[in-house]
Amino acid sequence: MDFSLILFFALLVSGGIILLYKFITRGRNALPAAGIENKQPILVEYARALFPVILIVFVLRSFIVEPFRIPSGSMLPTLYIGDFILVNKFQYGIRIPVINKKIIPLGTPDRGDVMVFRYPVNPKLNFIKRVVGLPGDVLSYKNKKLSINGVTVSVESDGVFAFKQQKMKGQIADQYRESIAGESHTILIDKSRNSRNLESVTVPEGHYFVMGDNRDHSNDSRYWRFVPESHVVGRAFFIWFSWKSTTGGGVEWSRIGDFID
Repeated sequence: MDFSLILFFALLVSGGIILLYKFITRGRNALPAAGIENKQPILVEYARALFPVILIVFVLRSFIVEPFRIPSGSMLPTLYIGDFILVNKFQYGIRIPVINKKIIPLGTPDRGDVMVFRYPVNPKLNFIKRVVGLPGDVLSYKNKKLSINGVTVSVESDGVFAFKQQKMKGQIADQYRESIAGESHTILIDKSRNSRNLESVTVPEGHYFVMGDNRDHSNDSRYWRFVPESHVVGRAFFIWFSWKSTTGGGVEWSRIGDFID
């Protein structure tokens, strides 16, 4: 369910109740008779109490920051299953809530950003991946190596990483530090899995090419191509809570408070 849409309708309902009550009672004496309490209907009292709270949450989630939970291991080792993250909603521009139409452009995604977006195949779902291709870029991915505009992206070996996907046995992948646009982050390469090769593709205007950091366990632009600008939600920047979803539960204290590279 679209929580923003739920909040929007909650605002309309609570605000409508308040306005309707004011319309019905307009013209009445504003001061009650001595000794008589001017008591409002319980529904109106609830509406008056909830409206400002709903309004604050709606504004925060729509224009400033929105929380998300990581459901899969496609962004390991950057993000774990069970991480609860915050997403900057205004860095890429101010959008009208619910319809997601940009009205004030403030910036655009950069290569290397960890971005939340609406899945192009099913816009009801939110995905999170790393931006590797900007409009006009020419990309290829062959033999587990990424090239941008004819230049192979630099990677350095960084040991191995053991992980567990939900409903899957534990696995081990090679870990690398990858450098894009002068910034580095960690990716995983699973040599036991066949890589999805990608011949040269050009990112169209108004679109982005994204990939998961867990390269061989990610459903990303190699399979369904590009993210339209209209589907962009925001940039992930902070882990505010983490739950050990794949190891029986419990708070993962060491991850709380980490910024997302």
